[in-house]
Amino acid sequence: MELEMILVTAAEMQEMDRQAIENHGIPGLELMENAGRGATDVLLDQFAGTIKTGVGIICGKGNNGGDGFVIARYLADRRIDVTVYLLAKATKVKGDAAANLKRLAALKVPVIEIPDEDSFSKIKSDFCRFDLLVDAILGTGLTSDVRGFFKTVINFINDLNRSGIAVFAVDMPSGLNSDTGQPCGACIRAQGTVTFALANIGHFTYPGADYTGKLEIIDIGIPAPAVETVDPQQYLLTAERIRAALPLRSADTHKGQTGHLLVVAGSTGKTGAAAMTAVSAMRAGAGLVTLGIAESLNPIIETQVLEVMTAPLAECRYGILAETAIDDITKLAGGKSCLAIGPGIGQAEETQSLVRQIISQIDTPIVIDADGLNNIAGQTQLLKKRKAPTVLTPHPGEMARLIETSATVVQQNRLACARDFATNFGVHVVLKGAATVIAHPDGSAYINPTGNPGMASGGMGDVLTGVLAGFITQGFTPKAAAHAAVYLQGAAADTLAQTIGPIGYLAGEVMNTIPREIKKLIES
Repeated sequence: MELEMILVTAAEMQEMDRQAIENHGIPGLELMENAGRGATDVLLDQFAGTIKTGVGIICGKGNNGGDGFVIARYLADRRIDVTVYLLAKATKVKGDAAANLKRLAALKVPVIEIPDEDSFSKIKSDFCRFDLLVDAILGTGLTSDVRGFFKTVINFINDLNRSGIAVFAVDMPSGLNSDTGQPCGACIRAQGTVTFALANIGHFTYPGADYTGKLEIIDIGIPAPAVETVDPQQYLLTAERIRAALPLRSADTHKGQTGHLLVVAGSTGKTGAAAMTAVSAMRAGAGLVTLGIAESLNPIIETQVLEVMTAPLAECRYGILAETAIDDITKLAGGKSCLAIGPGIGQAEETQSLVRQIISQIDTPIVIDADGLNNIAGQTQLLKKRKAPTVLTPHPGEMARLIETSATVVQQNRLACARDFATNFGVHVVLKGAATVIAHPDGSAYINPTGNPGMASGGMGDVLTGVLAGFITQGFTPKAAAHAAVYLQGAAADTLAQTIGPIGYLAGEVMNTIPREIKKLIES
């Protein structure tokens, strides 16, 4: 796998196709032939053992259907029983797809036209005789909900899938938005999907990844200059990229060379969040960590963290940071490599004012999480005034509060949401969740492939904040730190899911597994 695995939007892929054809002299028929041939190889690799009675290929009238026609021809060449079901009249098929439809006649591949609901109702029982159904209906570029006849077909295919008939999707499961990973009204749920040249964003974001199943990417001959000209700015994080960001320390390295982090966190009942953030930074390799916490809680926190220094801060009432703590925090921040703020800090009025002053007045690289984010909701313009790098680590609810919308809206287009905020405010955004999105001020965005549902438990965000801040403290750029922290935390959770169980492992266990995951990457 390359250092950076490029992900594309539907429009970007369409433009690459156009450039390949018009600027580089590669005929569309050749691209379609390469796509169909490669898709057939993937299909047989994934499903050859299950094909006994034959393959049914359901095709639309466009180029996705054209890919299906090519697949049908290659399967027929291998003496596999194959039938094509065209969801249109043959006369409606145009261009390269029409050329490949005509080529099926010479091989005597059955092509059954199903242009409407009535014809489908008469023939749909025929689908049941196959071991495998190939979805070549819609492909990429879908933006509106699937309705009517196509919805009926897709729902029926999904019913057959649930009954045990496998489904293989071409390019993109029909009904899935390739840019967001959101199903559009009705969507094919495939065991496997093959896509061409480059993967789409929707293949890796959720719920799209669940609909996609096992994804294979095949080269169809799109020239590198076409990719470079379009210049997509979305990527999948890879182990190679994270490994390249991890510096090897010299034998004489000492703690004064590995940075000093200031953490401002915790409140009554939430000292654990403060402790995990601070210790996680040390698990990531930070040389020194000072934890600032409300003065009445300092004796408690000192019994929880042994390697971390503590600093008691002014409080307005028991365990709640006061606005007057700003002077001490400003002094503590002097000479620090990074500041992490927010985990367990609470949302008292005085604390809100304190957080806003910290963000406005302290020019130290800062990581803002949890209540640190909630305390600037409605005051996000403060972020634009900062001179030092700023990293935000919201979950969907916190992101929604920052942009004054709902978590549902955020989840509908996670990448765009994170990227828009990052570019508008000049910050780095780590939008947590399944397939965490990391967006940067330069417009680039990354999707993280590690992690699992067992991470849906308290404290995981505190660990991420500490690890991320710990990397910045050591001298990582905010971009590299965000990538490494997100990837490694997910990898640590994946290791625990395999060794302990899919659920029930704790955030503290993830924290303690981080050094092992760093070791794995360095040694691999």
